[in-house]
Amino acid sequence: MTGKSEKLFSLLGNQPVIPVLKVKSAAAAVPLARALAKGGLRLIEITLRTPDALEAIRRVAGEVEDAVVGAGTVLNPKQFDEAAKAGSKFIVSPGLTGSLISAAAASEVPLLPGAITPSEIMVALEAGIDFLKFFPAEQAGGTTFLRSLASPLAAARFCPTGGISALNAEEYLAVPNVVCVGGSWVAPDDLVRDGKWDVIESLARHASALKAI
Repeated sequence: MTGKSEKLFSLLGNQPVIPVLKVKSAAAAVPLARALAKGGLRLIEITLRTPDALEAIRRVAGEVEDAVVGAGTVLNPKQFDEAAKAGSKFIVSPGLTGSLISAAAASEVPLLPGAITPSEIMVALEAGIDFLKFFPAEQAGGTTFLRSLASPLAAARFCPTGGISALNAEEYLAVPNVVCVGGSWVAPDDLVRDGKWDVIESLARHASALKAI
């Protein structure tokens, strides 16, 4: 892998699942991150889909030493900069644009951009980004499509996200160009709302033990 993609890969370690979190209350962010980290999922993505997202990232970055927090659903350079200043160790985008490539090139924070088509993947590779988000995974062709990319675009590695759960995660992890998967099943909204941190820790422990089938 190249430069910053390697940095993100190193942050990930051997973690097979990246929790994709829609945090509605910043107050829940710290106990949520602690529960996930205790269950073996240290690296987490907090999506910028709620008003409290940036504050949630700040709190996790400042208070949870065991967690590696990143920002998701980053759509433009302004959000990239805000997320980085909030303490994000990595940035995730559903797609790839020239302005995001430029923002990432000017920052030490690695970008995990979404790319589905061969053309999008080639643009990312030309920019030196070879660790990519494959989104929305199930709707875009799933494991069959990912396997078809392995030979012609052998340098690209993927984190599929979208429609992935405990039921099909291991099928994705078995694909040779898949490094990990992203999903929200480890922290369902109702468990977060009710503060069921022990249950979330258990879900995280199960997810952290997933392996390719």
